[in-house]
Amino acid sequence: MKLRERLQGIVPIDRLPKLRDRYHIIGDIAILALPEELGDYKKVIAQSVLVQDKSIRLVLNKISKLESERRVAGFEILAGSGDTITEHREYGFSYRLDVARVFFNSHLGYERMRVARQVEPGEQVLVPFAGVGPFAVAPAARGARVIALEKSREACSWLTVNARQNQVSKNIAIINADAFTIAQMLKQNFDRAIVPTPYGMDSILEIVMRKVKKRGRIHFYTFKKHEQIEGLQNSYEEMGLEVELFRRCGNVAPGVSRWAFDMTKS
Repeated sequence: MKLRERLQGIVPIDRLPKLRDRYHIIGDIAILALPEELGDYKKVIAQSVLVQDKSIRLVLNKISKLESERRVAGFEILAGSGDTITEHREYGFSYRLDVARVFFNSHLGYERMRVARQVEPGEQVLVPFAGVGPFAVAPAARGARVIALEKSREACSWLTVNARQNQVSKNIAIINADAFTIAQMLKQNFDRAIVPTPYGMDSILEIVMRKVKKRGRIHFYTFKKHEQIEGLQNSYEEMGLEVELFRRCGNVAPGVSRWAFDMTKS
């Protein structure tokens, strides 16, 4: 039974359409994003989540958008027990993190593996905005040599933990630094770059492509409306990038989606 159906007769019928049936799950933590109109019912909604999904230990409500350079939202605890540290598992890998302190998107599991499966052993791979490691660990497990850049010191600490527990520490070099300093900081060039770009930071592409070898691959993520994609594809081609594939991988706002571009440097 869906969450909205479970709450019929509890939440007023005129407010029920405001409740989403789907919510974000990271490890054993459920994250809701309840509108103000449901504020009087948030505790009962959270309890319903716990009853519905026995794998959930803690229910949080997102009370602010992503803030600061750490890209972390504000949360309030609605139900359950324990702290906000969890372990998320996907495709045979596990990632420990504190959802209240570092950024993690569990919806991108398929996308991370789709890209990782293209990586060959021995490749030199660059991952800016590496976070706690989900885009870095899987390529390292395939035998790539990964340089992971992350500005948040706390995220780097979790990335160190995750590299160790996934047994890929020897294949990942973690650098606590701003991704926009790549050109000045790194002398080597890379066979591949995987760029999970934060919102509004698309200018990183020009910096990254300078560090990718000719015929090297770039997997670039951006937030755009559907009608912008054709023009964006043309602009990438003008930059000297051959667009081989682009796909939508999740809505982030009304009319705005995250898009993945697989490209080769000419």
